[in-house]
Amino acid sequence: PSPAMAPPGPPDGGWGWVVVFGAFVSIGFAYAFPKGLAIFFKEIQDFFGTSYSEIAWVSSIMLATTYGAGPISSILVNRYGSRPVVMFGGLLCGIGMVSAAFCTSILQLYICVGFITGFGLALNLQPSVIIIGKYFLKRRPIANGLAMAGSPVMLCTLAPLNQFLFDNFGWRGSFLILGAILLHCCVAGALFRPIGAATASVKTQATGEGKAALKEEVTKDAMEMSSPMSVPTETKMEEEEGKDCCEKINQYLDFSLFKHRGFLIYLIGNVLMFLGFFAPIVFLAPYAKHIGIDEYSAAFLLSILAIVDMIARPTTGIIANSKWVRPRIQYFFSFSIAFNGTCHLLCPLASGYTGLVVYSIFFGLAFGMVCAMLFETLMDLVGAARFTSAVGLVTIAECCTILLGPPIGGTLIDTFGDYKYMFLKCGAVMVLAGTFLFIMNYYNYRMLAKEEKERKAKEEDPKSVRTENEVRNNWNKETTQDGPELEPLKEEQDGLKKEVNGT
Repeated sequence: PSPAMAPPGPPDGGWGWVVVFGAFVSIGFAYAFPKGLAIFFKEIQDFFGTSYSEIAWVSSIMLATTYGAGPISSILVNRYGSRPVVMFGGLLCGIGMVSAAFCTSILQLYICVGFITGFGLALNLQPSVIIIGKYFLKRRPIANGLAMAGSPVMLCTLAPLNQFLFDNFGWRGSFLILGAILLHCCVAGALFRPIGAATASVKTQATGEGKAALKEEVTKDAMEMSSPMSVPTETKMEEEEGKDCCEKINQYLDFSLFKHRGFLIYLIGNVLMFLGFFAPIVFLAPYAKHIGIDEYSAAFLLSILAIVDMIARPTTGIIANSKWVRPRIQYFFSFSIAFNGTCHLLCPLASGYTGLVVYSIFFGLAFGMVCAMLFETLMDLVGAARFTSAVGLVTIAECCTILLGPPIGGTLIDTFGDYKYMFLKCGAVMVLAGTFLFIMNYYNYRMLAKEEKERKAKEEDPKSVRTENEVRNNWNKETTQDGPELEPLKEEQDGLKKEVNGT
């Protein structure tokens, strides 16, 4: 976009902090609500006379819808802006939970709680993350950290609150009240004031933000050669908007990422990890009740987990941002996943309430570490310019394993009549995912260093510029058909570098 049209830069404060508060509420509900519902599972199960795996589908469908509907949410935000999308999402959540209070079968619960409320939460999650990026640039890590803290804070309050509601109003009454509480998302959404001139479209802002973040990225990471290349293609797509359906889809989701080595490693590792990521949280309270611990103490386990998680997230963010860990953040991420798995493997050794409290503390720590770095590691691999597409693609892929994780756990509990095997399965899967990520990222770092060496060697030899670019950017085919076409791009890259060095 021309400088005349460019929207004003992010204010990095002011009303931005109110927006962060709104995001805190909506992100908190989106992440914590499906986990907090686990309190009602044992009772609903007795009420309908269903098995563990059948009741686990409620949480699963909800989590999977929240993740899987991410791209729809992104497209809606691009079209209408964050405010109406979040307000509509809050309305859907309320409708879903209120209608769930009148359900007469487990299938109706799947639809009302799983799909309707899950979709409402999806419309809450993405816009909140996106709007923070528009209001903040320099202070974005802090703003994101504060907003993400909504998840453990909400879980902390929802677990005992749900237990209290259940004791006083039964599960049907609780669902009615929770539906009303979820309508607060509409209020949170109303705080998301659109930024900049009314004429500047949302897309223009997104590209502008991408470019600003891109300059940061180039400074941080000179190795990332693919980032500068994606800006021209992005702006080109803005101009040719609406020509073709495939182009439209590709504008929101950049499928060329499937040729990006780092992205593929991240994707495989994460899809595997999510098989064991949520099941232990979903079954923690029922497990405690199963060994004869009273309801409030069982609900309190989730609160302990959430409190530790609350402290772990910002701390992990600070550690990951330090100059020692930052260049090798992928290793830190792999370690935290494996650490998570080790906790689950050791959980069956925990006998009695004290053991479970210790497990909850370690699990909260491990869970917070993984959550804090989930998106940071992805941005580190693909660069800021392609980050939005990457998030969309990752969430679509992840929603399958998120959907299957808890029901597989439930089936294991039904089959063996013991929770031990569910924890062992989750632990084994996560240790495997952590090990895979560690080995593959080691390989990826080696390859990147090697390619960097080759690039330096070839820079002395101008004739091989073309082949070098082919190796670098095989995803961008149309650029590599002609030698001369690469010149402006190369100049642009050099220009970017000079600009960065100048500032």
